[in-house]
Amino acid sequence: MLASELITRFESFAPLKLKWHDDPTGLQIGDPNQPIHKVLVTLDVRPEVVDEAIKVGADMIFAHHPVMFRPAANLDYQDPQKAMYAKIAAHHLLVYAAHTNLDCAEGGMNDWLAQALGLQQVSGLVPGYHAAAVKLTVTVPAAQAEAVQEYLIKTWQAKVDRYALNSGEQFSVDLLQDNLSAAIQGIQALLPTTDWDYQAEPLLTGGHQYSMGRIGNLAQPMTVQAFAEQCKQVFGVGGLRLVSATPQQLIQRVAVLGGDGGKFYHQALQQGAQVYVTGDVYYHTAHDMLAAGLSIVDPGHHVESICKAQLTTLFTQWASDHDWPLEIVASQLNTDPFTFI
Repeated sequence: MLASELITRFESFAPLKLKWHDDPTGLQIGDPNQPIHKVLVTLDVRPEVVDEAIKVGADMIFAHHPVMFRPAANLDYQDPQKAMYAKIAAHHLLVYAAHTNLDCAEGGMNDWLAQALGLQQVSGLVPGYHAAAVKLTVTVPAAQAEAVQEYLIKTWQAKVDRYALNSGEQFSVDLLQDNLSAAIQGIQALLPTTDWDYQAEPLLTGGHQYSMGRIGNLAQPMTVQAFAEQCKQVFGVGGLRLVSATPQQLIQRVAVLGGDGGKFYHQALQQGAQVYVTGDVYYHTAHDMLAAGLSIVDPGHHVESICKAQLTTLFTQWASDHDWPLEIVASQLNTDPFTFI
């Protein structure tokens, strides 16, 4: 199979339009039209991970963190980072990064973290891409009406209003603007003639809001200190940073955002969070959080390595569903640069 098949399927799960502005998400190195047989899933692309990919015989590296956060001014191989690019190219490895689009995707990174923490009644934390809604009105011949209605309900999980006309039957359905073109193509494929018509009208309400981070409730209240200890166990870290003026306070409402999320603490406060779980919290930001009465659990950026097991499972299922001749393996390396001593 071609790498583009996996990329296309993944981008239907976590579309690139979900990514944060200027985030270098997507194809990093290589040709998406090259055949692939084995994919190595990793959090980071580091020299040791590239060596691992070569050792296991992978021809594609699928990472969460981009290997190229900034454009390279040159390819001086005395620089270890640029030497790594050369090795990737020399071994014909394709590198793809799913960064903030995976963070915002439903069923993606931040849902995995929320699930690991046992959060309930989960909702989005930081608003990102908003998918606008449209009302699609379709007039079709009576003979094809049942097939069209079944298609709209099953494929788009839509509530369909149906009306009988002298010239056929008419359907009205609310869809996301992003799905409009595909829905029209699907209807066209059901009709043996061009004897049908449609209109699409933008809606001022509805649509769908995607978000970075999640917020929800613990099943039972616990102290900030106990929750921090639980985070150590859940994420398998040797240590973490607790920022709290009230470690014995009972808490239940928790916000989580994988990676560097300190700048979003105001959104956590606005939604009633008592504790915010995120990485890379800066010194002065921590002071501001304390002053605002918010407790912080910083287990580090590396907790996003949860993606390795989750993506491996997801890709393996897709390979089975589509009969892809593809093996998915998770990197066995720990790329966390920090050690607690």
